[in-house]
Formats: sequence, C-alpha cells, structure tokens
Amino acid sequence: MGTQSIKTARRPRADAVRNRERVLAAAKTVFSKGGADASLEAVAKRAQVGIGTLYRHFPTREALFEAVYRHEVQHLSELAEQLKDETSLSPVEALRRWLHSDIELVATKKGMSAALALAVHGPSKLYADSLDRLAKAAGVLLDRAVAAGEIRSDISPKDLLRALVGMCHMQDQPGWQASVLRLVDIFVDGLCLPAKIGNSNHAGAAKRARTKRD
Repeated sequence: MGTQSIKTARRPRADAVRNRERVLAAAKTVFSKGGADASLEAVAKRAQVGIGTLYRHFPTREALFEAVYRHEVQHLSELAEQLKDETSLSPVEALRRWLHSDIELVATKKGMSAALALAVHGPSKLYADSLDRLAKAAGVLLDRAVAAGEIRSDISPKDLLRALVGMCHMQDQPGWQASVLRLVDIFVDGLCLPAKIGNSNHAGAAKRARTKRD
C-alpha cells in the first residue's frame, strides 16, 4: 500500500517534467520560425498541452523566455562537447556546424522577443552568464581548429559570437536564417589558413549547392 501510494504520488511529477520539456521544445520550434503565428497558444498546441498547463510551468512571459533561452544555451554547450569528439568532422567543420546551430538560438531569441513583446536587449545576468557559457563552448572548438593549423589564431571565442550576432541582427526579412548561414560559411572560410581554404571552400560550396537544389 505504502509503495503504491509513493508511485502514485510521483507520477504527476514525472508527467510535469515531460510537459515542461515538451513546452520548451515547442517554444523553440514556434519562436525560431517567427511570424504572425508565433504565439503562446501556438506553443501550447504544438506541445499538445493546454494553455493552462503552459502557464502553470511558466506563469509569466519572462519566465518562459528565460527557461527557453537557458535550455538552448545548455544544448549548445553540450553540442560543443559532442562535436569536439566527432572524428568524422575536421576541427574547422565542427566549429562551422556549431555556429550554424548557434543561429537557431538567435532566431529563437528574436522570435520570442517579438511575439512576447519583451524588451530583451541590454545587459542582464542571464545574458552575462549565457555569454560566458557560449564563449567557453566556442573556445573548445576554436582551440581545436587552431591547434590543427586550420584556423588563424588571432580571433577569440567572443569575437566569433559578436560576428555571428551581428550577422543575425542585420537580417529581419522572412527567410533571413538561410542568408546568415551563407554568410557564416563565408566568414569561417575567411578564417581558414591558406593551406586549408581550398578544401574548406570546396566543402562549403558543395553544401550550398545541395541546399539550393533542395
């Protein structure tokens, strides 16, 4: 009886955790696309939960924004560690792939700030902590590429992040992410040392050609 009662009591907590994760995943998908359809109702619908469930987990728009943002920063930190050990990618291509994923974070942030009518620009502990974590993640991959002789050594992780954010915030028209992906490829190719530029350009051009065909 006692054991059964404990299991019964724990079940809602497990469901709550699953619902929270589903809301976070749905929020990323909905807000990264942006547009008029990006709303809390759309997030709840995609997560397959009621709007009341969404508000129980995130009682304010700011709470949802912060949770999604922290969740995505955590994902990028973990991704950097995975790419560091990915033997099928060269160090520079691992860095390129991570920067591509970082564009999704900026897209999600832009979409949330617009849809939720939040003033999210400016200094805050959230952004300071996130910048430190992202710089550390970028540094893991940048240091590996520099050590392999693939990328110039006079650029810092925060330089990479500033360049990426600048490219993202210069673009506001529909489909801006595809344009930024191309610009990031050009940027990374420009960081490559001469001996590596040919191979990197070839890989980047082939990828862009496949994207156009698709």
